[in-house]
Amino acid sequence: MQGRRLIRLAWALWGLVIASLAATAPLGLADPVGTAEQGGAWIFLVFAAFVLTFSTVGVLIAAQQPSNPIGWLLLACAVGYALAGLTNAYSSYGLNTRPGELPAVALMNVVSGVLFLVGGGPAATFLLLLFPTGRLLSRRWRAVGWLAGVGMVLVAAGMVLAPGPIGGEPGAPANPLGIPGAENLVRAAEAIGLGAFALAVFGSVASLIVRFRRAQLVERQQLKWLSYAAVLVGLAALFQIVLFAIWGETTVTSSLANGATTGSLACVPVAIGIAILRYRLYDIDRLISRTLVYVLLSVVLGLGYAGMVLGLGQLFGGVGTEPPSWAVAGATLGVAALFQPARRRIQQVVDRRFNRRRYDAARTIEAFSVRLRDQLDLDTLTVELVAVVNQTMEPTTASVWLRPSIDAFHDQRHTMSDRPASQSPRSVHRP
Repeated sequence: MQGRRLIRLAWALWGLVIASLAATAPLGLADPVGTAEQGGAWIFLVFAAFVLTFSTVGVLIAAQQPSNPIGWLLLACAVGYALAGLTNAYSSYGLNTRPGELPAVALMNVVSGVLFLVGGGPAATFLLLLFPTGRLLSRRWRAVGWLAGVGMVLVAAGMVLAPGPIGGEPGAPANPLGIPGAENLVRAAEAIGLGAFALAVFGSVASLIVRFRRAQLVERQQLKWLSYAAVLVGLAALFQIVLFAIWGETTVTSSLANGATTGSLACVPVAIGIAILRYRLYDIDRLISRTLVYVLLSVVLGLGYAGMVLGLGQLFGGVGTEPPSWAVAGATLGVAALFQPARRRIQQVVDRRFNRRRYDAARTIEAFSVRLRDQLDLDTLTVELVAVVNQTMEPTTASVWLRPSIDAFHDQRHTMSDRPASQSPRSVHRP
């Protein structure tokens, strides 16, 4: 009965997320000014997909494993994000479209900041501390959890009680909950909370590293999924830095950066769901290998393409002029011709460096297939086959079962039928 109630609660929280997103959409459409400031309507679609990913993975884990806190943490993050988006849309609509007409607009602005913290804070600390077993490594790591909780409380208190404009931004409405004259104290408490929260994030990441070093095969695969998602988030952050460095911080670049960051963050709950539910768990090694191959291949071919175009442009087009069209076409054909050879070569390098076990297994099987063509002795072949299986798959036990051919089976039957009746095997009937 308790399990059924928990499952119903999980689906109720998922429904709350859906209802919040459904209420946020019309407010965003009715507030073109605020929507444009946040990057356009498509940013809401990215945000909605991000929140739905958290909530859906969370409810699936909570429904199948109600005792695992990972699913409930994902649901809590989704509820925090969804309600933060709703309160932020309400506040923006009240400030930009109907100023002075709606109640508690400034209060909803403050609440939205706190709710965003509720959505992101546990994901950066508690989720990492408990993943994937739902338990801490040891009691010593409770200090990191307390540090995260105290840090988030102090930061939230700073948001709620700071006097003056909300968030300290010029032109923002005054904080209705701010304490006049206590700005220095509130800012100091918020700074302490930020420091404590940063230390908690660092400790949570350290716990993952320690857990990975101690993990066995299944748990290590689960941690690889989360690590892969974290790398995607890091690549999105690098993309944002490069984008702003080349084209500056404009509306278009900000929208692209926000979309890439939010999309990469949505990969985190997906990886967690795969790891916890163990769906295609062992595909992560191949996924990591393919990602490394195609990232390196893109870099190599991109640099080669740019080098060929610039080199041919300087030789035949002059300095400071555009390269001729035939140079661009030739560089494109050259990159296309180099794609497959470069991919195979980079795949070999990646397997040799990052997936040595797979590389050695492939070499062993290749050598065995070469010897198999000239091997006629069945006993020697059986011994070599067992050795290859032991080297490549490392099973606990290995054995070979030989099945006689059809002709040998018929010969054996004829031999038995030619025996005298006294020599024929007796049939044994068992009750």
